Amino acid sequence: MFTGLIAELGTITDIKKDETSAVFTISAPALIGEIKLGDSIAVNGVCLTATKVTDTDFTADVMIQTLSLTSLSEISIGSPVNLELAAKLNDRMGGHLVQGHVDGVATVISLTSGTNWTQFDIRVPNHLIKYIVNQGSICLDGVSLTVGKIDDASDVVTVWLIPETLERTNLSTKKPDSLINVEVDVLAKYVERLLNKGDK
Repeated sequence: MFTGLIAELGTITDIKKDETSAVFTISAPALIGEIKLGDSIAVNGVCLTATKVTDTDFTADVMIQTLSLTSLSEISIGSPVNLELAAKLNDRMGGHLVQGHVDGVATVISLTSGTNWTQFDIRVPNHLIKYIVNQGSICLDGVSLTVGKIDDASDVVTVWLIPETLERTNLSTKKPDSLINVEVDVLAKYVERLLNKGDK
């Protein structure tokens, strides 16, 4: 379980792919002292397991299915990635409950810079729009954000990013047509299932 508060902007230093999986090596000098073999780490919002740890980086295996279902398919050597270690129960939950289980891939429509914020518009898959509410939580590439506006007709969701968020995450590198991982609030999915199953 994660909170969507990015701890470090890491860098992909190596990628090895075969027919069934890929192996990512990720430089994370600020976090590496806290990472142990087998730890869960959110990489752009995708929960991965550290399979090797050195003094400066860690390695994680990524199944081909994960690549096909997430924006990790666009990752290349040198790409910046948002990193978060699993939450501790005795820490403040500053973001919202994030599982690291990506629900779909959205497309960036536009980024509009303002004096104190940047407007970020994304088109989410139609089947996810029902789980998103104004002023609710959404996780984009592992970043916990508040929904500012929803256009149900076009499936476009708007969030506003403060300079701190842009500086500490890879959202600043996104451009129109970039893919971005989306995890909706898990509570909405539980409520839907309860309602659907409650009268059966």
